[in-house]
Amino acid sequence: MHLAWIRLVNLAFPFRILRGMAVTRVDNNFLACPTQYAARFIGAKALAGLTQDPGAELSRQFISDALGAGDECLAIFRGEELGAYGWYSTRPTPAVAPELVLHFAPGYVYQYKGFTVPAHRGHRLHAIGKTRALRHYLSKGYRGLLSYVESTNFESLKSNHRMGYETFGSIYVVRLFGRYFAFSTPGCKRFDFRIETTAAAARPLQRGKA
Repeated sequence: MHLAWIRLVNLAFPFRILRGMAVTRVDNNFLACPTQYAARFIGAKALAGLTQDPGAELSRQFISDALGAGDECLAIFRGEELGAYGWYSTRPTPAVAPELVLHFAPGYVYQYKGFTVPAHRGHRLHAIGKTRALRHYLSKGYRGLLSYVESTNFESLKSNHRMGYETFGSIYVVRLFGRYFAFSTPGCKRFDFRIETTAAAARPLQRGKA
C-alpha cells in the first residue's frame, strides 16, 4: 500500500520519504566476512581501477569529488573481484540531487552509496561492510553511523534493522515548481539530520543510497 501511494503521488510531482537511521553498537554477528571475502578501506589507486568495471557503478568524477571532500570507501573483495562497497563522510554531503545537502550532528559518520554487486548478493556483505566500518569509526572516537533509506526500499530497511540500526525519523523531499523542499520530522532533531537547499552544493554527484 505504501509503495502504491508513493507511486501515485509521483504521478503529480516528485516526492520521496527518507527514513533516517542510526547505529551505535557493533553486532558481532556481522563482523566476520564469508570465506574467500575480505573487507578493507581502499584509496585512490584501487578506486581508479574500479572505474573500469561498469558493474561497480563508480565514475571517475564521483570518486574524485568524494575523495576530495575527505570521504572514505570500505570495500569487500573476493580475491581481486569486487563484492560490495560503502562510502563514509564526516561532513555535510550532497544527497538526492546535486542542489541538496544532507547535514548531521558532529561526532557521527554518514554512510551513503552502499552497493553490492548482483553476483555477490545473498552473503550479507552490505551489513558486514557497515558493521566493520562502524567498529572502525567507533575506535576513532565517533559516536556511530547515520544513514537514510528510501521508505520504499524495504530490503535495505530490513537489512539495516537486522544489523542494529534504529529508525529515528523521516525527511520528506518534494519538488514543486522547479524547486526542492525538504521537511524533517521531530525525531531527526536528535541527530540534527536535515536536508537543505544551498547554492554551495556545487559538487555534481548524488549520494545517500544505503
